[in-house]
Amino acid sequence: MIQFDRYTLSNGLRVIVHTDTSTPLACINILYDVGARDEDPERTGFAHLFEHLMFGGSINIPSYDEPLQRVGGENNAFTSNDITNYYLTLPSSNLETGFWLESDRMLSLAFSEKSLEVQRSVVIEEFKQRYLNQPYGDVWLLLRPLAYKVHPYLWCTIGKEIKHIEEAVMEDVKAFFHKHYTPSNAILVVAGNIDPVQVKQLAEKWFAPIASAPRPPRNLTAEPEQTEYRQLHVKRDVPSSALYMAFHMCDRRDAAYQTMDLISDLLSRGNSSRLYNQLVKEKQLFSEVNAYLMGDIDKGLFMVSGKLSSGVTFEQAEKAVFDELQKLCLETVNDTELQKVKNKMESTFLFGELNVLDKAMNLAYFELLGDAGDINREVSKYMAVTPQRIQEAARKVLRKENCSSLYYEAQ
Repeated sequence: MIQFDRYTLSNGLRVIVHTDTSTPLACINILYDVGARDEDPERTGFAHLFEHLMFGGSINIPSYDEPLQRVGGENNAFTSNDITNYYLTLPSSNLETGFWLESDRMLSLAFSEKSLEVQRSVVIEEFKQRYLNQPYGDVWLLLRPLAYKVHPYLWCTIGKEIKHIEEAVMEDVKAFFHKHYTPSNAILVVAGNIDPVQVKQLAEKWFAPIASAPRPPRNLTAEPEQTEYRQLHVKRDVPSSALYMAFHMCDRRDAAYQTMDLISDLLSRGNSSRLYNQLVKEKQLFSEVNAYLMGDIDKGLFMVSGKLSSGVTFEQAEKAVFDELQKLCLETVNDTELQKVKNKMESTFLFGELNVLDKAMNLAYFELLGDAGDINREVSKYMAVTPQRIQEAARKVLRKENCSSLYYEAQ
């Protein structure tokens, strides 16, 4: 059970405080409710560009890293299609330094042309290295627009194309910041060896004076139900051919989410899992195969992907996968097999609660979903999944007409 205090400042900033005296550290995590799904389709990659720009100097602090490193702190950030998350850890005795740094970034960036040019170059280089010049790097650039036709999940966090980042101008950057980087659009979590009374004082001192702004409306186009099988076949210079199968599934808040997560574990978690046993060990059709969820807040994807063994055709491999998926639809999973993956899930979840930074991130994310307190109810939601619910969810999701397959052939 994770204990925490929660309150909202006058400007709309939600604050969550969790005390953990087992560590000498304090963690400050700020989740901004903005991701790649909130971008203009003609200006993609901005949420990720902003992750970089937020380290390029704020209005009163020209260097973010230097003062943090001086007090023994570390920091990083990540962007997804749904959120942008910034976090730092430092000795708890230096907690106020973290408040000073993070509040100044929320107050305003420096907005220098030099910083924009530097970070734009960094992001463009990342686009080339990670997505264009790396084996299998362009998989999601191909697969997302195959699976999605209208919802903004159809592009990656890096953006649709390099041109969108190259053409980013200061006016666009400022507009994005003032729309999304506001107190009411953020969740601040402070965790670690801290005094909740002091944290409240620091939150009032450093964050409360930042001007309030209305939360930006979010009216995203819903993805229509997929009614026919889709396929894309490409050839690339990679070591081995790979198959990627994407199925539309429920959103993160849906009651069926935990069921789908357990289905992915039944299929591919560990060497006793179904796909490994049948397709890697027994039939030797794949050298490796995985099933996993994308974990998106809006309706997301259930994925099955794997590297094909030499001489195996895509048609053979895909049919074998569908045969295994069909078993979940036709046969009720036995209680022992289901309990095994539940136990693995529980141990993973509880292990993740040992690290103060992980706890801070999870508290922020569950608060975004609706209630930070749900972090303490998550395991029970998994434990409540029945064999019948597994079968019902499999029948609903794991259908061929709901599948988009990418045949990624080695040249």
